[in-house]
Amino acid sequence: MLKFYDREFTSRLLVGTALYPSPAIMQSAIRASAAEIVTVSLRREAAGGKTGDAFWSLIRELGVTVLPNTAGCRTVREAVTTAKLARELFGTTWIKLEVIADNDTLQPDVVGLVEAADILIKDGFEVFPYCTEDLSVAMRLVDAGCKVVMPWAAPIGSARGIINADALKLLRERLPDIALVVDAGIGAPSHAACALELGYDAVLLNTAIAKAADPVAMAGAFRQGVEAGRIAFEAGLMEARDFASPSTPVVGTPFWHAVS
Repeated sequence: MLKFYDREFTSRLLVGTALYPSPAIMQSAIRASAAEIVTVSLRREAAGGKTGDAFWSLIRELGVTVLPNTAGCRTVREAVTTAKLARELFGTTWIKLEVIADNDTLQPDVVGLVEAADILIKDGFEVFPYCTEDLSVAMRLVDAGCKVVMPWAAPIGSARGIINADALKLLRERLPDIALVVDAGIGAPSHAACALELGYDAVLLNTAIAKAADPVAMAGAFRQGVEAGRIAFEAGLMEARDFASPSTPVVGTPFWHAVS
């Protein structure tokens, strides 16, 4: 069972709500993914009028938990203000915290991120920080009070998969009691499976599903990839080796010879 703060979930796949060809396809894809948590950008989806009402109607029909985010925020002040607006709008203390430092890579501003997380946690928020795979940053976020940390696999929307597996392994080893979610850069179900095989609790993705030729089918593929990765982790993966090891041992094995 997956646990974020005081809430438990069955699915280990979190998905976004942006970039889909249509609202109906978004809804069908989320259903196919079996995700119980979806992320929503306050800036993009909080508009009033018929468009905003239609979007929220679709989300309510899905019966999912909404995780609002501070996507697009470039400063601590901007992120904190956006988080407070999200709390009022969605009636939740959950916030996916993003403070972006670079427009090209969308790399998090890790200094600002820790500062914003500290401010929000002291204000009663339960923070899901989007960060790099840097151990020192993750530890500072935990020290600030974060019980969930969300390191990237690769830059947002890059579809490169995990580019620094050793760093992610180290995070898992050093933060055994913290919920870890690989967020950003996942491009294929196999990438998601790899994250779960490393012992990560969940993955969060958007573009790889929304921009697929068939988002609904891709959402189902990611659901199965996440499930397979978790089962493999729990079953116990064998360690990689630098040498061959025969699956059929020859020592002590009888050899049969034809008798003329």
